[in-house]
Amino acid sequence: MRLFCIFLTRRTSKHTAKQVYRLNQSKMTAKSNRLFFIDAMRAWAILMMLQGHFIDGLLDPVFRDPGNPIYNFWLYFRGITAPVFFTVSGFIFTYLLIRVPQSGFKNPRVSKGIRRGLQLLAIGYLLRLNIGGLLKGHVYNGFYLVDVLHCIGLSILGLIGVYVLTSKRKKYMFPLVLVSITLVLFLFERVYKDWSFAFLPNFIANYFTKTNGSVFTIIPWFGYATMGAFISVLFIRFKDFKYLYPTAISLALGAGYLLIYQSSAAFAVLYDWTGFEFLKLILSNNYLFIRLGNVFVVFAVFMILRQLMTNKTVLKIGASTLSIYVIHFIILYGSFTGLGLYRFFNRSLSPEIIIPGAIAFMIICTYLALQYNKYEIQIKSQIAWGVSFAKIQALELREASIPILRELYIRFRLFLRRLLRTVRS
Repeated sequence: MRLFCIFLTRRTSKHTAKQVYRLNQSKMTAKSNRLFFIDAMRAWAILMMLQGHFIDGLLDPVFRDPGNPIYNFWLYFRGITAPVFFTVSGFIFTYLLIRVPQSGFKNPRVSKGIRRGLQLLAIGYLLRLNIGGLLKGHVYNGFYLVDVLHCIGLSILGLIGVYVLTSKRKKYMFPLVLVSITLVLFLFERVYKDWSFAFLPNFIANYFTKTNGSVFTIIPWFGYATMGAFISVLFIRFKDFKYLYPTAISLALGAGYLLIYQSSAAFAVLYDWTGFEFLKLILSNNYLFIRLGNVFVVFAVFMILRQLMTNKTVLKIGASTLSIYVIHFIILYGSFTGLGLYRFFNRSLSPEIIIPGAIAFMIICTYLALQYNKYEIQIKSQIAWGVSFAKIQALELREASIPILRELYIRFRLFLRRLLRTVRS
């Protein structure tokens, strides 16, 4: 009996050891498959967005001199932030979408993505809601304007649509459609840029034109999201390639150089050759392809430094971009109350104040977002408890008030009867 127990114990311990080994192996595999440089890029982009919005909104126009090399340097890098953010957003969502074995609507990421896209749209509108105006019965026109969150939410829904429509086609159809969307949106941007979309209600037209004051529009910015999605497809397809990163870095640097320094000359040659008018229009402002080149260079830099991108704080910041965006919008632009920094210091600060202020603004927004994410479960549970408590109190109040209302109703009827008898007599 003792020998049997020893044998059983050894066998159980061996079985447990195998389970632990497999679990550790799966964790190591998941960790090795995680692209830390993408999280770091997202963290960098959100921090650049924070300081960009702060400085652009509060810096005195006197100091906005394009001839100043420092201001010009800042202005150039500020222009890179949004393309990087849209591209990385498309990359991350598509990377998670296509790495699962299921396809089409069977893919659990499809339903999650739809919820996420709708959530971003809802948050985008909530941040532009003014409670004071709402209490007065007014919904200001600013509520209907489109910003980054609206475009990213709609881009996620667009990527899901492309994925579902091509899920039953050949494997090359999904990346081919993604690249085609980017090219069409970028090549014809100068054509549709001046369209007012007056045939659409302003609520919808704001997604396509800046005429009414929208900050971003789904066209052409969806093109960066589709390009990010295309890059993620390549990473998934060649994830086991031995020289993935050296090849990816070389291609990214090459594409970046060509788009930044040679794309305008290439469009000029194509125009001379074909005579297409839209190519001539691109030459007047080739910012979309140049910014795409900047995005490829940023990808290359972060891939080169990927071994240094495993800091936990940086990764947490990259995973907290939505919280950071919401908090910065409330503090800077005064969402809900209208009492933001922008209202009190709108384009009135000097560089001596604006630079340390921007640093402090980044630190405060990031710290608050990380603290929120740390206690997110507890905060949501407290909110859920408050809502359920309010519902219970409302039900109890209704049940308690029914007898009283019934008694008041009976007394009111008796009063009316007596009153009518008196009038008749």
